[in-house]
Amino acid sequence: MDKKQLLVAFRDRAADYYEEVEATTSTYKEKAATLNRKIVQYRENYIQEIISDMNDDDDRLDAVLLVTYVSYIVMLEFRNRIWPYEYMAFSRRIGELWEPFCKLPFEYPLNELSIYTPPDIEDVKRTLKKEISELVDNLHIEKAEKAKLLQYYQAIWALIDNGGNISLTLDLHFEQYAEYYNVDYKSGFSSNEKGNTNRLLLVASIYKSLPDTHNNLIFVRQAKEQNNHYLQTLKNSGLWDVYCADDTYTKITEFTGFDIREWMTANMDWSNDILPDFRDYLQANDLIKYLTW
Repeated sequence: MDKKQLLVAFRDRAADYYEEVEATTSTYKEKAATLNRKIVQYRENYIQEIISDMNDDDDRLDAVLLVTYVSYIVMLEFRNRIWPYEYMAFSRRIGELWEPFCKLPFEYPLNELSIYTPPDIEDVKRTLKKEISELVDNLHIEKAEKAKLLQYYQAIWALIDNGGNISLTLDLHFEQYAEYYNVDYKSGFSSNEKGNTNRLLLVASIYKSLPDTHNNLIFVRQAKEQNNHYLQTLKNSGLWDVYCADDTYTKITEFTGFDIREWMTANMDWSNDILPDFRDYLQANDLIKYLTW
């Protein structure tokens, strides 16, 4: 796999897609979305072709990461041609790309692990209700007191349900050595994270109530000092194990057996891999600083 050749291949294909969407009467937002979908589909087809004959897990993951990284570069370049980035959109987009990239070692792991489907909240509620009912029935108290305890239990769930539909689905769920891991990826914690923080505390507390061993992890792209107090709230809750920046990559390596930080250092050079005109645009608009993983 050669990065320069891949960049040529993806840019040539993206140029064809660019001409197609530019010939339409769609809005610039619709053109950007269409172009993005086409590049993603090209990437997925490319990945399936190149890994079909690879028997070595390490080589397979290396190829997938490189093709994905190259596709990100080209997606950013051509999106900027159609709809020039401003700082909020660009910083958000970099975070959106970071999450699926960091999930790839779990999809193609070198260590033994398996992705699992998170439980449905209604199933969890039924299981917990049954367990609570059995527990209360075995208490040496009057029937009226048992009924009152069950009413309190139902009232708690009613309060939770009033907060909106609860989903136990996070960004990544995997099982390793008879323990379950639930992972939430975050580019960073900013001033508008209160609602998400409360949701994460609730979800983690539900996982902790399950009979199996569930470990709740937060992987953050930004360095610890760049995040606000909401991240500290989660870290201090006792419900989440929080990892930031290089600590995140160390943990990914521990689970998957693949040193993703070492790979990124050896293969990713955003400033020099992007086209000069795109780099000039990012520098002129003080956006180049967001190309840090």
